[in-house]
Amino acid sequence: MSEIKFSKNYSDHSVNSGADAGFQFEFNCERCGDAWRTDFVAYRTGQASSWLGRASGFIGGVLSEVNSAAQGLAQAGYSKAHDEAFAAAVERAKSHFNRCARCLAYVCDACWNRDKGLCRQCAPDAEVEIDAARAEGEVKMARLRAEAEGEKRGEKMDVTRERQLICPKCKAETHGAKFCPECGEKLAVLSHCPSCAAEVSPGAKFCPECGTRM
Repeated sequence: MSEIKFSKNYSDHSVNSGADAGFQFEFNCERCGDAWRTDFVAYRTGQASSWLGRASGFIGGVLSEVNSAAQGLAQAGYSKAHDEAFAAAVERAKSHFNRCARCLAYVCDACWNRDKGLCRQCAPDAEVEIDAARAEGEVKMARLRAEAEGEKRGEKMDVTRERQLICPKCKAETHGAKFCPECGEKLAVLSHCPSCAAEVSPGAKFCPECGTRM
């Protein structure tokens, strides 16, 4: 058989025997993955062997021998019929895809830049790229501003105070609250002495280590 192009991005749905014997192929755009599927082409020899097989199950004898011969013919002729059907499918598929001269990929019309004669992977749409770059810039600046705002808020937070992050009663996450959001249990909130950094129990007026007034 001669060389067949445009044959790497396909899936074969052909069936070689049975009532649904036939050939069908699905081709995919190598950029977005969208598919185009050929019409089903029946493999009559394979279907006939199935019909004979059903009949021989009821009658037997000579018909069974005929069925065996038919199955042999079906299997013997399948490869040639499959190759011919595939070659025809490739030719039909070419009209649904465009081949990029730069990367040699076959892409659908949606992924084809007609003005440049290349796929959109090799020749992106300028307007699309402008909008995408603008969106990236907005996100980048918004992230920087959000980080700066977070730093400002972080400066006001008491990072020395210990918090119970899990309720000792119901085991729910407390997120540093004074009371459990699930069961209402009052949670211990330890703090540290500003002088010696020792832990100080909630409600204590003086540090138990150095006596500093809290």
